[in-house]
Amino acid sequence: MITDLGYGALAITFFLTIYGVLAAIWGVRTRRPDWIDSARNAMLLTFPLLTLSCLSLIYLLVNGHYEVEYVASVTSTRMPLYLRITALWGGQAGSLLFWSWLMSAFASAVTLRNWQRDREFLPWVVVVSLVTLGFFLGLTLFVENPFDRLWLLPGGLAIKSFFAPEGAIPYFQSDGKGLNPLLRHPGMIIHPPMLYLGFVSFVIPFAFAIAALITNRTDDRWIQITRRWSLVAWLFLSLGLILGGRWAYDVLGWGGYWGWDPVEIAAFMPWLTGTAFLHSVMIQEKRGMLKHWNMILIILTYNLVIFGTFLTRSGVLSSVHAFAQSAIGPLFFIYIGASFVISLSLLLQRWQDLKSDLHMTSLLSREALFLLNNLLFLGILVICFWGVIFPLISEIITGQKVTVGPPFYERATAPLFAGLLLLMGIAPLAAWRHSTVQTLGKAVWKPTVVSLFVPLIGFLGGIRNWAALLGFWLAAFVACVTLYEYGRAVIARSRSRGESLPTAFWNLAGRNRRRYGGYIIHLGVVLMAIGIIGIELFQKETQGTLAQGEELSLGPYTMRFESLAVFDTADGRNVARAVVSIYKNGRFVGELYPRRDYYYESQQPMTIPGLRSTMEDDFYVLLVDWQPISSAGATFKVYQNPLVNWLWLGGFVFIIGTLVATWPESEKSPATVRARRRTPLAAKAS
Repeated sequence: MITDLGYGALAITFFLTIYGVLAAIWGVRTRRPDWIDSARNAMLLTFPLLTLSCLSLIYLLVNGHYEVEYVASVTSTRMPLYLRITALWGGQAGSLLFWSWLMSAFASAVTLRNWQRDREFLPWVVVVSLVTLGFFLGLTLFVENPFDRLWLLPGGLAIKSFFAPEGAIPYFQSDGKGLNPLLRHPGMIIHPPMLYLGFVSFVIPFAFAIAALITNRTDDRWIQITRRWSLVAWLFLSLGLILGGRWAYDVLGWGGYWGWDPVEIAAFMPWLTGTAFLHSVMIQEKRGMLKHWNMILIILTYNLVIFGTFLTRSGVLSSVHAFAQSAIGPLFFIYIGASFVISLSLLLQRWQDLKSDLHMTSLLSREALFLLNNLLFLGILVICFWGVIFPLISEIITGQKVTVGPPFYERATAPLFAGLLLLMGIAPLAAWRHSTVQTLGKAVWKPTVVSLFVPLIGFLGGIRNWAALLGFWLAAFVACVTLYEYGRAVIARSRSRGESLPTAFWNLAGRNRRRYGGYIIHLGVVLMAIGIIGIELFQKETQGTLAQGEELSLGPYTMRFESLAVFDTADGRNVARAVVSIYKNGRFVGELYPRRDYYYESQQPMTIPGLRSTMEDDFYVLLVDWQPISSAGATFKVYQNPLVNWLWLGGFVFIIGTLVATWPESEKSPATVRARRRTPLAAKAS
C-alpha cells in the first residue's frame, strides 16, 4: 500500500511537470494568463506530491520493508533509526528522488514571489524549472525506481520490478545489505543534502536568465531578482564541499582532505563558475557591463550542475563517491548536450541586444581586476574539466583508461590559486572606472609592508620552501588589506556618528551586508589557505610494523604501540582497535585508538583514524594491518599534518561570511538617508 502510494505520487508529479510546461507555453502563445497561472499552480503542487513520495520511501526504509529492492540494498535491521532515514540519499534511486524533492521545493518557493512587476518572466521560469524537474523525475520513474519490488521467477532468479512479472511471486527477505560503511559517518548525513541544495538552487538563476533571453529583457532585473538565490546556492555548495573534505579526512584513511577525485571535482566545477558569476554580476549592477559574460557563466554553472550529477550517478568514472554503473548515463549526456545547445542558441540570438555602451577604460580598475579574477577561475575550471574527461577520451580512442592524479592538478592550478589570492588583496583597493599605478600603489603600500613581516618571520624560523613563503605572504597580504579596509571604515563611522568601535563594527556590516560579508569570506579564505599550505607543503608520513611496546617516531612525535583488541559488536561489526601512546618532544600528550571496522552485512571495511588535533598540527594514526599480538604485531601508517585545523576554522568563518552576505538588509528610513547625506564620510564608510 505505501509502496503504491509513493510510486503513484511520483508518477502524478511527473505528468504534472509535463502539463505545467505545455500549459505555460500555450498561455504565452495564446496570451492567456489563466493558462500561465495554471502552470504556476502545477509547479506549486510538485512539492507536496514529492514530499508524500519521499515520506513513503522513508516509511519503507525505517520499517524494514525488504521486499522493496532499494530498502534491501541500503538498510538492515542493525542500522540505527537516523541512518535508515538518511538512507533516502544513500543509494542511486533514492538520491535521485531526493534531488527531485529539493528541486520541487525551490521551484515551488519561487512561484510564491510577487510576479506583478516581472510577469513576462513567469511562464519561462516555470518551463525551465519544470523541464529540469521532469528530467530527474523521468529518470527516477522509468530507470531508477526506488519503489521497485523484488520478485522470484519460476527458475529461482530474483529480479526487481514495480509490477509483477508473469509467473513471479513476491520475494521477501529477512534483512538487507545495509548502508555502505563510508556513508555512516555523521558528515555524510548532511554533506549530500548540502551539495544537492547548492545544485538545485542554481537552477533558479539559470531559469531567470533564460527567461530574460527569451523575453529580450537586456537590463539587470533578472540578476536583482536572483541575487539571493545565487548566494544561497553558493552557500550550500560551499558548505557541501567543506563537509565533504572533512568526511574524506575522517573516513577515507589516507591522511588528507582532498584527493582530486573525479566526483570531488564534479562538485567543485560549478562552484568555480558560480563564484565567478557572483563577482561578475557586481560589475553589471555597478557599470552595466559584462552582460554576455554573466549569461555564459550562469549557463555553464547550470550545465556543470547537471554534469556533476551525471558523473556521480552514471558510474562512468571510478570513484569512492560514485554509485554503480547505470543506464542513466546516456540520458544525462543527451540532456546536458540539448540544454547547452539551446541555451547558447538563445544567447547568440540576443548577442547584439546585450551589448553595453560602456567599456573598460583602465586595466587597473576594479571591474578589470574582477574580470581577470573570473578568467583565473575559468582557467582552473578548464584544468579540472580536462583532467576529468581525459580518461574517458583516452578509453574511447585507445581502449585504455588513463588516470589523472593529484600531481597534475596541483602543478597546473597552484599558480592560478596564487593569482586569485593576489587579486583578492588588490581588487578591494582599486577604484571603479579608472585606477592608475600611482593611486593603487598609494592604497596598497601599507598593507604590503605589514604583510611582508609574515614571510620574514617564517624565513627566520627556518622555512626555506619558497612556495610556502610566497603562499604565507599572499595570505597575510589579503588579511592585511581586508582588515585595513574594514578598520578604516569602522573608524570613520565611529568618528562621524559618535559610536563606539564595537557598535560601529556591528552597524557597518548591517548597513552593507553584501560588502562586509564578502570581507569575512575573504578572511575565511585566508585561514583556509594557511591550512592548505601547511598540509600540502609540510605534511610528513611514515609507516612501520610494531610489536607490543615498540615505538615509531615522526617529527617531534613518538608513538608507542600498547595493545590491540579484536572483537564483534552487537550491530554486526568486527572491530580491530589498537591503543597507542603519543609523546611530543618526550612528553606524554595522550592516547589514540585507531581502528578498522568490518561490516559483516555489506562485507566492507571502514578505517577510523586516531587523531590528536591542535591548531599547530594533527597527529593522524591509521591501523593498516595486524596479527595476533603474540606474533608480528600491527602495522601503522602515521601522518603529521601541520596547520590543517586552520582549514576547518577558515571554512567556518567562510560560511559565517556567506550568511552575513546573504542575510536580508533592513530598509533604510528617510531620516537615515537624510543623515547620511549630511555626513559624506560616514556614507563612504558604510
